[in-house]
Amino acid sequence: MAEGILKALDKNLEVFSAGTRAEEKVNPYAVKAMAELGIDISQQVPKPVSRFLADPFDYVITVCDGAKEICPVFTGKVKMRLHIGFEDPAAAQGTEEEVMQVYRKVRDEIMEAFKKFYKTIPQK
Repeated sequence: MAEGILKALDKNLEVFSAGTRAEEKVNPYAVKAMAELGIDISQQVPKPVSRFLADPFDYVITVCDGAKEICPVFTGKVKMRLHIGFEDPAAAQGTEEEVMQVYRKVRDEIMEAFKKFYKTIPQK
């Protein structure tokens, strides 16, 4: 969801999203929650973070509550490391509507936090 939100904020941003436990496909609840905002993440492909460890980045941002502690060390040139933690909505349980409420809440939290973050980065 974070990748989709950042790309929606600025289509010129080069954004890469990866996970410490990459799934085979994007979570359908995440796709549905983002579609409610008009953001299509259905074509995204989950990737393991190990794929990017040696790459250079302006920012490496961890987002899941536990990711900061378990995220591997990036050996590429990284200008800024940030942790903006959110509850992992994939852990939500209950009815479909109860799970969707968690995804919506986390989606909205990510949107708010990344809008604030985006305002802090130098514009080219």
